[in-house]
Amino acid sequence: MSEPKAPVGGITESPAGFAQVLKAAGLAPTWDAVGGSVADLGLADATTVLAVRYDAGVYMIGDRQATEGYSVAHRKMKKVFPSDDFSAVAISGTAGLAIELVKLFQTELEHYEKLEGTRLSLEGRANFLARLVRQQLPMAFQGLVVVPLFCGFDHLVGSGRLFTFDVVGGRYEEDDFGATGSGSREAKSYLRSHFDPAMDAEEGLSVAMRSLVAAAEQDVATSGPDVRRGIYPNVIRINVDGLVELADEEIAPIAEAALEMVR
Repeated sequence: MSEPKAPVGGITESPAGFAQVLKAAGLAPTWDAVGGSVADLGLADATTVLAVRYDAGVYMIGDRQATEGYSVAHRKMKKVFPSDDFSAVAISGTAGLAIELVKLFQTELEHYEKLEGTRLSLEGRANFLARLVRQQLPMAFQGLVVVPLFCGFDHLVGSGRLFTFDVVGGRYEEDDFGATGSGSREAKSYLRSHFDPAMDAEEGLSVAMRSLVAAAEQDVATSGPDVRRGIYPNVIRINVDGLVELADEEIAPIAEAALEMVR
């Protein structure tokens, strides 16, 4: 993270973020209080996302299903997004708010880079995302919870790193893997038994896919790969060369093998 500017008497000043620019111009979005039960609003919930480190970087993967109570709201929802060329963010919780949070996060990072002429450090990006989550706290008290997952390649340490968050904006770095959403417990349970820090890219993707399938086997809100419909999880790989979103053609054989191995 670049050093803040200190023009007068040691007082530091950082450039205003994009959200602050909107607020100063009177253009910031406002949220009205939600009345009644959240379940009655028909809001979609994003479920399981996870990230796994391998020897040269990190994978982030998310299932495609969004639920509405006990019903399937969407079968092809995207939950894993690039935040810049070397990091990605995944979402769980109230889908509409989560997607807006991701868009704001992407815009803020781009705004910072244009102003400063340099990319914010990975640690700085994680801290900023935690602040955005904390700003959603009034909505969380009304049941509209957003909990992201963040990962990227840190050139300062030469490895992939990943961060989990809680609903009040707490930020926690995970050593090997992380998951959030309704199936996160099952996914992490599988990863504890099968994670190997020496995994290469191929093995890392296989373990990540199998952990998502294991979560889908136990959590009704999580969907595994749907081979019949041709719906596969979103997968992003990040290493020293940057971020790559894997195509369905590359994911399909890994997903089908994971289904056979877990089931």
